Amino acid sequence: MLEIPVIRWGKPYESMEKTPVVHFETGEALANVNQANGGLIKMDMRKAAKAREILRQFTIEQLCEMCVKAADLYLNATLPLGNGTQNPQEFCRIQSATTGLPENMCAANMRKNAYVLQHMKEVLEALTRGLPFDILTNGYGMESRGIMVSYQAQTSVLGMVLPSNSPGVHTLWMPVIPLQIGLVLKPGSQELWTPYRMYEAFAQAGVPREVFCLYPGGFDCGGAVMETCERAMIFGGAQTIERYHGDPRVQAHGPGFSKILLGDDMVDDWEKYIDLMADSIFLNSGRSCISASGVWASRHTEAIADALAKRLGPIAPRPMNDPAASLAAFTVPGAAKAINAQIEELLKVPGVTEVSAKYRDGDRHIPHERYDFLRPTIVHCTSSEPAIANTEYMFPFASVVQCPQNEMIKKIGSTLVGTCLTKDPKWSRELVDATNIDRLNIGEVRTNQLHWMQPHEGNIIDFLFRARAFQNSPPPAH
Repeated sequence: MLEIPVIRWGKPYESMEKTPVVHFETGEALANVNQANGGLIKMDMRKAAKAREILRQFTIEQLCEMCVKAADLYLNATLPLGNGTQNPQEFCRIQSATTGLPENMCAANMRKNAYVLQHMKEVLEALTRGLPFDILTNGYGMESRGIMVSYQAQTSVLGMVLPSNSPGVHTLWMPVIPLQIGLVLKPGSQELWTPYRMYEAFAQAGVPREVFCLYPGGFDCGGAVMETCERAMIFGGAQTIERYHGDPRVQAHGPGFSKILLGDDMVDDWEKYIDLMADSIFLNSGRSCISASGVWASRHTEAIADALAKRLGPIAPRPMNDPAASLAAFTVPGAAKAINAQIEELLKVPGVTEVSAKYRDGDRHIPHERYDFLRPTIVHCTSSEPAIANTEYMFPFASVVQCPQNEMIKKIGSTLVGTCLTKDPKWSRELVDATNIDRLNIGEVRTNQLHWMQPHEGNIIDFLFRARAFQNSPPPAH
């Protein structure tokens, strides 16, 4: 059986406590994972400054070249994993077996992660808006207009408390190593596979192992990472977002409440955009914060909801190794049952109708002994008032909401991605000015269609570096 070690500044560590990772369908133990603890992490973080020193021995351009090599290794190579090895097919198989994602989705996420690594130099050039890389290395320098500028790194390492819901989130930390900042990763309990494979790919591409820590373990590990790292990212629900709101040390990622807004000038042609709406809701089994959970329009909402329900409602689970599998399983006991019960309660409110039920053969909730499925659900709301009009779940779920265009921006609330179908210059200007929309797409762009030359959710350069005034006097004349 695979034995997965803790990684402490590049060195494998065997702990007293080990936790098995099991196949969600059969309960078979697939690996034993050594467990870190908060005290161990706090002790290790005394050496965190060393990571940046080590990485600054390389230029950012050299580290970007290593990212290209790491992409090929991650995507194609047989790499060491604990006391064994793992090829790409084995990686997808075990990732699917612990997360409930179909194997074809695991492979698609591998390609997405590799693409970001392959294009890391262009990504950093875009995120820094063309800033010469040596300014980030040295802390100061001349930018293209001959102006002295200074960018000061705010940390030697970035701490990450990672989730298990979708491997796509790992693209957020991939630029950290080429920015010459070390990584302290607390992997999700079911999705430790990407961090470990990526670590090995980076190391074999030439990045020193000593700049990585991987700490599988319990809740105290996440708390220790958040407490001891000067900059940290965490993924969670609304409570997590609220807890770290206003803390400059922390970038908290939670529900996206991503939406599609149809402007009055284009809504009469809504049928042209059903593919865009359905794909935004359904791709990656709706597991991403960038998956659409709402479609808002001033009219035709009943027809839109019916068309989406007709498209998505009949979709049923398939085996994880089926190339056509498109629904992910819920592997946490009781989670799907609780979500299903909550939806049923929210449907009791006047003005709310589930439209997908009439196109579905059987119940929304499909229970099994060790796991569950929730089938795609489309709800129609006659106004924005019901709570379900702005609710997000980790499966293909969306509310189609009737709302006047002039009230939409105010009523949609916080929105990670807003795809706005309009050519109205006045409303487009209002959308550009809307501070409650993070990523804005004006035109026919899926909510889950990312452009890697754009920041996903906040610019990591702004998070890890501080712009400041800097002057140095000229050397004395001789």
